[in-house]
Amino acid sequence: MKKINVALVRLLQFVVFVVSIFMVIVYFGAMVLLPLDAVVLLIKLMGVVGLNGFIAAFIAVPAVGYLGLMVYKTPGLCKMVVDAGVDLIKTGKTRVEAFNEIADAVKA
Repeated sequence: MKKINVALVRLLQFVVFVVSIFMVIVYFGAMVLLPLDAVVLLIKLMGVVGLNGFIAAFIAVPAVGYLGLMVYKTPGLCKMVVDAGVDLIKTGKTRVEAFNEIADAVKA
């Protein structure tokens, strides 16, 4: 029975590990995709106004780049965003390691 309990604890540990990895990937993936989405939305908006897609992209990419520069120049904002992601990583690692104590208690 102890082996089954240890296996269940390890299974739950693996599930928590996978979920925490997924959250970190989604968080940092959103940081990459957010400016790209802004470019696409600006191109579509300019297409509604009547500009060609190439010309709209020629205008939208520098506009989003400028917005990114303003975010970069905001004191502490980039550090705060990266620290939030690092906190996600540390929290996931702590939760996964907590299962080792539970597994040791079940083995005894």
